[in-house]
Amino acid sequence: MDSLSQLTLGAAVTVAVMGKRVPLWQAALVGAVAGTLPDLDVFIDHGDAIRNMTLHRTESHALIFLTLFAPLLGWLVAGATRSRAHWRGWTLAMWLALITHPLLDLTTVYGTQLGLPLTDFPYAIGSMYIIDPLYTLPLLIALLVALWRRDAVGLRWNQAGLLVSTLYLGWSMVAQSIATQHIEQALTQQSVQPEQLLVTPTAFNTLVWRTVIMTPYRYGEAYWSLFSPGRPLQISWHDRQPALFAPFKGQWHAERVAWFSHGFYAMKQQGDRTLISDLRMGEEPDYTFTFNLGSPQSPEVAPQREPSMRPSLAQAWHKLRERL
Repeated sequence: MDSLSQLTLGAAVTVAVMGKRVPLWQAALVGAVAGTLPDLDVFIDHGDAIRNMTLHRTESHALIFLTLFAPLLGWLVAGATRSRAHWRGWTLAMWLALITHPLLDLTTVYGTQLGLPLTDFPYAIGSMYIIDPLYTLPLLIALLVALWRRDAVGLRWNQAGLLVSTLYLGWSMVAQSIATQHIEQALTQQSVQPEQLLVTPTAFNTLVWRTVIMTPYRYGEAYWSLFSPGRPLQISWHDRQPALFAPFKGQWHAERVAWFSHGFYAMKQQGDRTLISDLRMGEEPDYTFTFNLGSPQSPEVAPQREPSMRPSLAQAWHKLRERL
């Protein structure tokens, strides 16, 4: 999820744990910092764009490592804030601020390797878009009320914000399940038998859902709305060009994208360049993660990410209204 959501969540859980034992502003500030700590791994350059993509959300998001780090962080915070008597509370608060970060990331489609060192599998539920105001705003407003009031009523507001935002995450999974069932029924009616099916929300909402339908040689893209469940599913089909992957089979970078995307990838030829796109993020023809693998005769040693066109807020809103 976005940084604002993560720092707000970290601040809110820390305020909830520490209560009036320390100044609320202090708990919120420390929690906000702790809530964003795992994402500092984005500043690490691993040598190429594919490594940077697939090694984000790894050790810094692993539940075991964060759990081991929490007591040290709690002890340091207790010392820095001159509240040694509350080090146990700080440790619990830091643990929650740290682990809720990857757990929130888990709801997006990107992939979070939170099982390290036991497994490097990139877990992804895919029920939340990376930015969703309906998740963040209730949490943020409730936290601000708590900081403004600085009393028991404010603390209850903060707790209510955590409850509402958590319920919204639950709703996103219910909505995803409903969308998936309707999409599967529509595919059956159209005699489409996908090898894999992905259902994720479109930008900033959980009402309109994007589906990616994978077959051996093609992939389809379609949209389904909770407001128009009976509308025919209009699928736009595109060639996966699997023959372009064959010369790169066994090559680390190509295999890494195929693995990290859970098989939701497609190939494209541009002159003497072979491109591979992760189909989970973005939409046709502009995908967030597209990489230049070079050519079979001269593969790129350090593949670079291709520029992508992100829609403006106005464009995203226009598309949402059209698809509702």
